[in-house]
Amino acid sequence: MPSVSPLLMLDLEGLQVSDVEKDLLTHPGTGGLILFTRNYQDRQQLAELVRQIRAVRPEILIAVDQEGGRVQRFRDGFVRLPPMAALGRRYDQAPQAAVADAALLGELMASELTELDIDVSFAPVLDLDYGTSTVIGDRSFHGDADAMIALASAFIDGMSAAGMAATGKHFPGHGHVVADSHLELPVDPRPLAEIEAADLRPFVALAQKLDGIMPAHVIYSAVENQTAGFSRYWLQTRLREQMGFRGVIFSDDLSMAGAHGVGDYPERARAALEAGCDMVLACNNRAGAEQVLDFLAATRFSGQVPASGLRARPRRPMENTKRRAATELAAALTELR
Repeated sequence: MPSVSPLLMLDLEGLQVSDVEKDLLTHPGTGGLILFTRNYQDRQQLAELVRQIRAVRPEILIAVDQEGGRVQRFRDGFVRLPPMAALGRRYDQAPQAAVADAALLGELMASELTELDIDVSFAPVLDLDYGTSTVIGDRSFHGDADAMIALASAFIDGMSAAGMAATGKHFPGHGHVVADSHLELPVDPRPLAEIEAADLRPFVALAQKLDGIMPAHVIYSAVENQTAGFSRYWLQTRLREQMGFRGVIFSDDLSMAGAHGVGDYPERARAALEAGCDMVLACNNRAGAEQVLDFLAATRFSGQVPASGLRARPRRPMENTKRRAATELAAALTELR
């Protein structure tokens, strides 16, 4: 019988790995694990949790959303990172300094995680800020594509210096829609040419620097009546064929409202994988994750880019003087309004 591919990233309920979760982690369909604030008490506890995870599944890809600002899962004991929009405001005043700052913060963020054997922070956000999105907002570096490219490119360089792969999100751009795809299904009605002229540009410019990309649960209705994460046009025609992206395509969370229109969890997983995703996320719904694992055990997929290639490759620890400078910078930018 052909082997089951490790195509699911799931989550844990608490501060330790339970016996039930050990079984989930050893399932051959499990390839990744994403951590949330509920999984964090302090650095010592987090180090022990990661040790427990690695003891069960040494090669698993461990991820977190540690962007900065309001999307930073680990806070106490970590440097409080500013929202990326703070770097955008700095860029408007001093572009070269802001680019250097972006690289420094990218390295700091990644270093704090790789030191604890965490592989990936799903960053950077490449969505442009139009001042209307309820979910993107100050997570975006800037509303201008050129400024976004400069800042995000430097942030990626900083992550790379710490041995961490970068994942751009949310392809081809979530910033223009008002609705939050966690809660409803957003529709972006703009013509394709308008999306190409702005939102798509950072993804095109940075495709060869990115190791992963996460598509948006957004329908671009002028193109087709399907979200980007379930679309062969966006994932295959545009991302793979035209942009030449060769990294890992992660679905956004299949539990989000933006994914519900496709059907139940197995149907969502099938739609994402058949469209071109290499790994699907099912978070905050244990029954849904179990259904996806049952589906993967009964269904064979091939040709996916292995997400295991994004395991962190920790470099030399960040120099103390550099870390202090990055910590002071983070504090200064957080206070800047």
